[in-house]
Amino acid sequence: MGATSRKHRAGRLVSTGLLTGTIAGIASILLSGAALAQAQTQADVTTLPPLDVTTSRAAVRGAVTARQAPAENPGTTADNAGVPTEGPAAVGNKIVGTSTSVITATDIARSPAQTLPDILAQQAGVQVQHLFGGTNGSRDSVDLRAFGAFANSNVLILVNGRRYQDFDSQGFDFSSIPLNSIERIEITRGNSGTVIYGDGAIGGVINIVTKTRPGAPLEGRSEIAVGSFNYRENRSSLGVSSGPWSATVFGNAINSDGYRRNSQLRQQNVVGSLNYANRGWAAYLNVAADQQQQGLAGGLPKSSTALPFTLATPAQSNTPLDDSTKHGFNLTTGFVMPVANGTELIVDGGVRRKFQQATFYDYFPAPAFVYNAQAAVPSNYLNTGMTTSSFTPRLDATFSLFGAQNRLLTGVDLYNTQYDSDRYQTPGGQVIHHYDIRQTTAAFYAMNKASVLPNFDVSLGGRLQRNMIKAIDIYDPNVDPNNGSFGTNPQAPPLSSAEWQYAAHAGFEHRLNSTFALFGRAARAFRLPNADERVGAGNPFGLVAPANFGMKTQTSYDFEGGVRFTWGRVNIESSVYDMYLNNEIHFIPALQQNVSLDPTRRTGWETSATYQVTNDVRLLGSLAYVRAVFREGQFAGHEIPLVSRWTGNAGVSWDIVKKLLVLDVRGRFWSNRHMDNDQADIQPRIPANGTVDVKLAGAYQRFFWSATVQNLFNVSYYDYAIASGGFPAGPFGGAIPPTIGAFSAYPQAGRTFLLRAGATF
Repeated sequence: MGATSRKHRAGRLVSTGLLTGTIAGIASILLSGAALAQAQTQADVTTLPPLDVTTSRAAVRGAVTARQAPAENPGTTADNAGVPTEGPAAVGNKIVGTSTSVITATDIARSPAQTLPDILAQQAGVQVQHLFGGTNGSRDSVDLRAFGAFANSNVLILVNGRRYQDFDSQGFDFSSIPLNSIERIEITRGNSGTVIYGDGAIGGVINIVTKTRPGAPLEGRSEIAVGSFNYRENRSSLGVSSGPWSATVFGNAINSDGYRRNSQLRQQNVVGSLNYANRGWAAYLNVAADQQQQGLAGGLPKSSTALPFTLATPAQSNTPLDDSTKHGFNLTTGFVMPVANGTELIVDGGVRRKFQQATFYDYFPAPAFVYNAQAAVPSNYLNTGMTTSSFTPRLDATFSLFGAQNRLLTGVDLYNTQYDSDRYQTPGGQVIHHYDIRQTTAAFYAMNKASVLPNFDVSLGGRLQRNMIKAIDIYDPNVDPNNGSFGTNPQAPPLSSAEWQYAAHAGFEHRLNSTFALFGRAARAFRLPNADERVGAGNPFGLVAPANFGMKTQTSYDFEGGVRFTWGRVNIESSVYDMYLNNEIHFIPALQQNVSLDPTRRTGWETSATYQVTNDVRLLGSLAYVRAVFREGQFAGHEIPLVSRWTGNAGVSWDIVKKLLVLDVRGRFWSNRHMDNDQADIQPRIPANGTVDVKLAGAYQRFFWSATVQNLFNVSYYDYAIASGGFPAGPFGGAIPPTIGAFSAYPQAGRTFLLRAGATF
């Protein structure tokens, strides 16, 4: 949506040399671990269990699974002492050769983090950007593999194995999924997921699997929460089952004034499912709806300007009237049935609709042209609707070939998206621009995993996709007050184009013994420009340049290798990767338009570990390094903005009194990062920082409670800022250089508190 296009999208980078050092680091881990394994003689007899090809796409999630007991109450980790719920040993569903992690419902319930982006940020290599104080994760960005400002467009979000990515720059709104509805979250890093799930997975895939079955004929849960900045939340869930039928519904309602003026959030979500499973076949119907009203506080300048508030007054806003609304509806249905021995047919489809409006005001009204919030008038109003329909039949077959056990997932993906966006000067006025964009994709894909040996798996996969795009800009010069002001035609020329693209994957995993497993992969993937990227920033007048409908498709080549190490209660996964990209998409604020960048590269290392110290105490942590740079062009060697080289997490979970009293502490840090719009690397950097969150919780019989303190040490920070980029030579005459040290940032809240209580029945 154009509203989020105000969060300008920035550039990319280049670098070399890390791969050699990180491979040496992994070799040292292997050697030291081998010494430990030598002492554990029985380990030489067995091997680690194999990891499945992504079963989240292969099956109707939850339709035929066993009933699940609630895993939401704190303290449940102690019931499974020695069996980690995070880290390498928890991985069950993955594409062979990829780095993968799983977050369970228990992890979510125990985490001091209160939003989905912050929960994801506790995993190795995951970076986040917050805009409006992090309330429920609204408008936050989650970044896999260092895409900075364009993270939302390069990380593919799935719900129950189906694409949930919208055809705009906002992508997936993490606040639209109730946390209490999540069974687990599967993170697959790197671009191999493109083969199975389609474009947009350059950085990786995040699959949110929702709960679908109650553990009793009737069970429910209700809770309330209150916290800082007048935060109020209600969560409820209900599940029923009878014979082969089951149904669940999860809902929440959030009201918060937000940390800053005009950052208030009003959000309501509901997710429901109806399932049938009997005699080897199953069917499901999933429905989700959400509604949101969000104030748009905007960034604050570093120092005094014509605006009244700066970063010295972080709780204020210079845009006290800007706002946005959103409501959406999603329906998916399908069935799975056996068609032959070892082969199942899965047929499903869905429709998703989303409507968004946003109003931006002119705070420098004529004739005085000085800041006056009381006299501000609307200057830009957006009204956008999107409808995405899909049909995705596939086959999941298990068979033996030349003595090797194989599992083949193959299918067809058909998607059609219609994007209609009206741009006005004021609400209720006449349309200046109407953007009508239709994208249709048709793809065939196949991914096969072969167990060549009991301890050695290989996978090969490919996708061939036809992409068709039609776009038109209906422009009315009679209602554009700036028509002809700059001697340019703001109407974009129509576009009708089609292209073929392909994705490919080859991966392996070799389980040396019960302690070590090696994995690796190579893949090629692609990403299509979304509608907002084709339109630009969303200004209704097209003051500088028309929309750029004909953008190039982004492509990437990705290589990765790693090791999994399991010894007693210690679990470690470590991997290195190297990624080469072409036509990466970038936003130029001066032109309010997106362009394709010069070639870029990302090289990185990620490690995560867990250690079950005792049955009641577990330590966990992660460390990641990435260098993302331009490899050609005028910025060759410069780093991509909004990417921290170093990120890490550390935490402890302690069952002080089993279930009755549990403590969870998590710390997260990130190194400095270039500001958005500073691909030239001439502006100051966003400072390195870190936060610590603490949660104390307990449960007794059917009742549970928790008390959370976030940002325990009251750190003042921001993780998104946009720097002055100047103006290139153009309609305003000569070039205007950037002002060094001038930038605008989105300050985040200091120490906050949250109390939660509820009961199950």
